[in-house]
Amino acid sequence: GLDIALGIGGLPRGRVVEIYGPESSGKTTLTLQVIAECQKKGGTAAFVDAEHALDPSYAAKLGVNVDELLVSQPDTGEQALEITDMLVRSAAVDVIIVDSVAALTPKAEIEGEMGDAHVGLQARLMSQALRKLTANIKRSNTLVIFINQIRMK
Repeated sequence: GLDIALGIGGLPRGRVVEIYGPESSGKTTLTLQVIAECQKKGGTAAFVDAEHALDPSYAAKLGVNVDELLVSQPDTGEQALEITDMLVRSAAVDVIIVDSVAALTPKAEIEGEMGDAHVGLQARLMSQALRKLTANIKRSNTLVIFINQIRMK
């Protein structure tokens, strides 16, 4: 299983993990299984649903206690990353999933006109957020998993 592939016992707490792959390759399913395992061990999990695509009945089928799952559906990339940071700093959440990096659209892009140039805005947003998040994640021993798509040519 996953333990063999990773060479360790599961995923490391106090770290940022990125799970990436092509569309429909099981990335969200894998993270929902991580949540189910976390909950089974008495832990608290959060799902930051930037995609606005979380299917509660599918999550429940995978063993997620949906009533106990903290779910947020932010409107902007900034909001998603602020919520993630707040959850990390609370030190009350064991696992946080951010689905997905591709859906973390900066506020300026959402509020701007079609055709406006927002080159590098999302990359800047992510690098700034990760600098801020990393120290807090280590301190709180939270596992933060970012889901990301790779575009196949």
